Amino acid sequence: MPIPEDVTGYEVDPDVRQELQSLPKGLADDVAKNLVMVAKLIDEDPEQAYAYSRVALRLASRVAAVREAAGFAAYANEKYSEALAEFRAARRMTGSAELWPVMADCERGLGRPEKALDMAGEPEVQRLDKAGQVEMRLVAAGARRDMGQLDAAIVTLQSPELASNSVQPWTARLRYAYADALLEAGREDEAREWFAKTVESDKEHTTNASDRLAELDGVEFVDAFDEDEDEHEGGEDENLVAESRIDESDAEGDEDAEDAEDDEDVAEAEKADGTEYYDPDDEEYEEFEGDDEADEDVTAKPALDQPLFVAPEQAEAQAADQGEEPEADKA
Repeated sequence: MPIPEDVTGYEVDPDVRQELQSLPKGLADDVAKNLVMVAKLIDEDPEQAYAYSRVALRLASRVAAVREAAGFAAYANEKYSEALAEFRAARRMTGSAELWPVMADCERGLGRPEKALDMAGEPEVQRLDKAGQVEMRLVAAGARRDMGQLDAAIVTLQSPELASNSVQPWTARLRYAYADALLEAGREDEAREWFAKTVESDKEHTTNASDRLAELDGVEFVDAFDEDEDEHEGGEDENLVAESRIDESDAEGDEDAEDAEDDEDVAEAEKADGTEYYDPDDEEYEEFEGDDEADEDVTAKPALDQPLFVAPEQAEAQAADQGEEPEADKA
């Protein structure tokens, strides 16, 4: 997969760069570029990030950072079984417990919340830093909700980190999860309070707490840009209708002109030959065709399977074919 030229402007994590030093320089550079593309695209285009991770994995599957990046790319695409396998491989290579919470969440994704809860009680959790422990608490609460244990999920989220006034990178997500669980339990007033606290701590807008809070307050937002766009689209539709009507009017005018020309041609032919033409579209013809009483006088008009007009030359030829003498010879 081609690497964009601007990837050279991105730096690889120093720890990852150190891991890649075990590879030949050219190969290390190629792997580094693919890892940069994974990190760059994993939020905005997970599928492309996954594709780059597979390239890096083919180039250097024995590098822990590559296995970890492949795991996160698979996780972002909800390929939980594949992600769990990559995380386990990376953990075996490094011996770190850092990936323990996301591994437990993969178990949830695979429909095994009980396994996620078991992992929340393992000694590895004690080896996690504060951010990792909060993440593990979020996963455990989610597992409780998966199992229908809503009250237990609420209790799981009640922690010193939740009550702290200090805003940390995990604070908004923890408060949001707590507010969402309260709302599902029917504790709307408390949920509103915690959604408001989430908005205060969510400086990076990582959650939609403001929308949830507005929904609880009965506030409906209207996008003025969308209204202008709808009006513009409506104007275009009206113009299209107007153009369609003009086209139809022009078409009707052309048909009328053609009918007038046809009438003139028929009139000239009748004048020249002394024969009456019948137009199947004529109203009088339609009345004749649908009138039962007129069937007795059908001989007064030519049969529909016969020519409506026979020129004198054609009449003489037909008479000769039938063994009849032309009118002139009879005379």
